[in-house]
Amino acid sequence: MNEHAPRSGFPLHYAWIAAAVTFVTLLVAAGARAAPGVILLPFGNEFQWSRAKVSSIVSINIFLYGLIGPIAAALYQNFGLRRTMVAAMALLSIGYGLSMLATSYWQFVVLWGLVVGMGSGLAATVLGAAVANRWFTERRGLVMGVLTASTATGQLVFLPALAAAVTERGWRAAPLIVAVVTAMIAPVIWWWMRDDPKAVGLRPYGEAGAPDPIDVTTDASRGNPATRALAVLAEAVRERDFWLLAASFFVCGASTNGLIGTHLISAAFDCGIPEVRAAGLLALMGLFDLVGTTASGWLSDRYNCRYLLFGYYGLRGLSLMFLPQALLGPTAGLGVFAVFYGLDWIATVPPTVRLTAEVFGREKATIVFGWVAASHQVGAAFATFGAGAIRTQFGTYAPAFIGAGALCVITAIGVLPIGRHRTAPIAV
Repeated sequence: MNEHAPRSGFPLHYAWIAAAVTFVTLLVAAGARAAPGVILLPFGNEFQWSRAKVSSIVSINIFLYGLIGPIAAALYQNFGLRRTMVAAMALLSIGYGLSMLATSYWQFVVLWGLVVGMGSGLAATVLGAAVANRWFTERRGLVMGVLTASTATGQLVFLPALAAAVTERGWRAAPLIVAVVTAMIAPVIWWWMRDDPKAVGLRPYGEAGAPDPIDVTTDASRGNPATRALAVLAEAVRERDFWLLAASFFVCGASTNGLIGTHLISAAFDCGIPEVRAAGLLALMGLFDLVGTTASGWLSDRYNCRYLLFGYYGLRGLSLMFLPQALLGPTAGLGVFAVFYGLDWIATVPPTVRLTAEVFGREKATIVFGWVAASHQVGAAFATFGAGAIRTQFGTYAPAFIGAGALCVITAIGVLPIGRHRTAPIAV
């Protein structure tokens, strides 16, 4: 046990401290991921690049963010949560900090696409799943809902401030803010975060008895993280449920991060809505998503997760089909969209994490979910570039919004067979 661990004197189980640090980390990482949505217009205007070209940089970022997910899950096991979380903040700070000096397309691809993409991938939804599975036996669904909701909270905290800074000082103000905040959070993680309950002499929250002894050979015996992640994938792809989970999360990513998170501000601007007001709309959606995703975690502990996903994807699909009309109509229409879309923006995560654990078992659940989350970001990257190309070709985002809505409705039906007729997790 680390003698410097700040464990004594806390009335709460240390699992809640670990969850709080993780929440802050995910919140800051979410703010970093939201920055391109604010930067997109002034950045493209300065360099005279089309929406499609600018979107290609963001799509590389989102794709790598997803690809790193399953490897990150193995890194948490090999090197620990704390070290990996600090590395994530360092990469985000370096990538955004240096981007203020960049002037050419390839430099932004390296900094925003590769460096920031890797940092984002190390501090993504998979991190929340790892902390919830490792630190909690009781309240796991609720904790996963709260940690997932940190993405919404990150938008709520960062987007209005970033939009105001960009409006007043130019697009470079946004990466500066992100670089400073991510650098500041790294020492907080290093001091307060611990890798698992054994490091502070405890069992996971909800389990009684003496803690398991610390096995100093465990990390060294796990092998190469990439090899381990690929080995788990090789077993998971043999299961139909893996493909259903991955396909549903592909559509989830395409209809959230890739489409709304990246392009809503630009679409609103096309309809005469100022950038700051549009960023406020995203922040409002983040507020409702904070409520919706937290409630989703609570519900996933109590009700059938397949039916929850059916409702979430169906509601999202109808909301997206309504969006083109809301953008052109009265202000009240956008408010209605913000409420209904916001309530289930990422409410799909807690039931998907729970279904993954039920199908594949607790030990491998984090890595399998990492691959499922990778498909989420592949979908997001596809939609980021595709929506930008559609806007460039047709001069409107309407086909992208309606098409994404239709995919969500189809997915609502596709999630119903997941996990049916299974009595035990597969052995992987």
